[in-house]
Amino acid sequence: MLNIHNLSVSFGGEYLFEEITFRLGAGDRVGLVGKNGAGKSTLLRIISREQEYDTGQIATDKEITIGFLKQDLDFIQGRTVLEESYEAFDEIRKLEQQLEKINTQLAERTDYESDSYAQLMVDLNDVQHQYEIHGGYEYQGKTERILQGLGFKRSDFEMLTDTFSGGWRMRIELAKLLLQDNDILLLDEPTNHLDIESIIWLEEFLKSYAGAVVIVSHDRMFLDNVTNRTIEISLGRIYDYPKPYSKFLILRKELREQQLATQKNQQKQIEQTEKLIEKFRAKASKASMAQSLIKKLDRIDRVEVDEEDNSVMTLQFPVSVNPGKVVVEASNIQKHYDDNHVLSNVNLMVERGTKTAFVGQNGQGKSTLAKIIVQEIDHDGELDLGHNVEIGYFAQNQADYLDGSLTVEETMINAANEKNRSKVRDILGSFLFRGEEVDKYVRVLSGGERNRLALAKLLLQPFNVLVMDEPTNHLDIKSKNVLKEALLKFEGTLILVSHDRDFLQGLTNRVYEFKDKKIKEYLGDIDFYLEQRNLLNLREAEKRTVVQEEVNKPKEGKRSYEDQKKLKSLNNRLSKVESQINQLEREIKEIDIELQVNYDATVANPDFFDFYQKKKDTLEKLMEDWETITEELERF
Repeated sequence: MLNIHNLSVSFGGEYLFEEITFRLGAGDRVGLVGKNGAGKSTLLRIISREQEYDTGQIATDKEITIGFLKQDLDFIQGRTVLEESYEAFDEIRKLEQQLEKINTQLAERTDYESDSYAQLMVDLNDVQHQYEIHGGYEYQGKTERILQGLGFKRSDFEMLTDTFSGGWRMRIELAKLLLQDNDILLLDEPTNHLDIESIIWLEEFLKSYAGAVVIVSHDRMFLDNVTNRTIEISLGRIYDYPKPYSKFLILRKELREQQLATQKNQQKQIEQTEKLIEKFRAKASKASMAQSLIKKLDRIDRVEVDEEDNSVMTLQFPVSVNPGKVVVEASNIQKHYDDNHVLSNVNLMVERGTKTAFVGQNGQGKSTLAKIIVQEIDHDGELDLGHNVEIGYFAQNQADYLDGSLTVEETMINAANEKNRSKVRDILGSFLFRGEEVDKYVRVLSGGERNRLALAKLLLQPFNVLVMDEPTNHLDIKSKNVLKEALLKFEGTLILVSHDRDFLQGLTNRVYEFKDKKIKEYLGDIDFYLEQRNLLNLREAEKRTVVQEEVNKPKEGKRSYEDQKKLKSLNNRLSKVESQINQLEREIKEIDIELQVNYDATVANPDFFDFYQKKKDTLEKLMEDWETITEELERF
């Protein structure tokens, strides 16, 4: 279907990748992975014929069609959802224009007996035939079915595309690609801005896609569910394995270990041969043997070990000042855009040091509430920030917050103050912007590089509350791990909007589910939330659309003072017990690791097993207390 042979691309005299070769066939679903800036998006643009390359060859079958979903969608304003979707049918739309032109002439002219009028009738018949062959009489119904399958309602069809969020516009673009039925589908970060429901739909669609698919994504779960092949770009070379991403990592590690072992053995043989050569050179009778060994040494095919690019950004979020106990208190928050009510009577209290996740489908108000908290948009209701609260904000659409006409260094200097301006270069270096890279214009940066720059810029302002909206979009997998580690160590308060379950796992201790203009609190991490919802994973939670009626729900009303006191006491006890459980689990895990690493020395202590069992008994007792408190809270 498509063959790439010895392809090379360079920028500023340095190769992005050099002499790479691979083939795409029908049914291939390739995960294209690598660090930010490795050249993944560039390779997609080259395959889609949007960008030139330096040397090499790209050969394709005749009349092959390629569909390309880019990171940044560029919609023409003023089109409705249907009008934008119809852009998928370029040939049909041209034929419609021809039909309209011919029909207009036939209606206006009266020279029915002339040859030119007869020719118009012939042309009409030909164009109508072509229109039928291209599916002109079915495409409108097909478009409506696809849009409805992607979650659009009929009432949405005539709405302007610019009134929809990025995730919904991404669905329109996906609908266009599906309607085109291309031979090769190129998807650059397709899960960015998508909620779990649409990710599931995309997974199911791609699994049964007949053509070839190449996906750039940093969503490990998505890659594992969809791909059957992984191509990694690293240090200008590619590594191609017929396995999904997680299995590719295992194979890649095993291969490198084999290479290292083989190289080590070969090096020993080379050293022994060199010693023999030195020994035989000194004796005239052995000179010919020495020459023979030298020739043998020259013929050895030296084992090379695949280079690994382990450079990652370094990240640490310092807390500015210590705020009050309550950092955010929201009461009866409401928000609507014209007739679209997003949030209704939302109440929220965020305490110092908590790490909170906002989850739910697109359009349910997660980003809206985040923007209300950072006081970026107007709203109805009351929102109070606590004493000494200083908020750092990482927005989902970082591109809109960065000036493309500035360089990386200028962006940082403009955001710096007198105290930290001298540290700009050091901060940029820790985020992998080194040497001439600081002179790059923001407009030429990749999505991942922009996110790294936005994170670096965030460190120039003091904050003790961090609000982050989809921070993992565009970040490569290694950078995501670095960010997660930094957030785990962050001693301030975190509010995180994300659909990435792997990223959320173990990171937050409260979850707010957004649904039907309301929010519901779950006092625990993302796994606790899933357990409470009795679901297998977060994907199922966001996929559900049926709201179950609560049985025997008590009438809402103001609680008595005594009830409020008891409820507060129970919540405080629960938080304390959860903290003790987490601490004990960490201590027991450390002991287990010590047992594995140094068993004899560990058990040599005569009191060890009593000490170890006591910790386990305490943990069991705390778990029982946790269940008791939780049951009391549920009765409330």
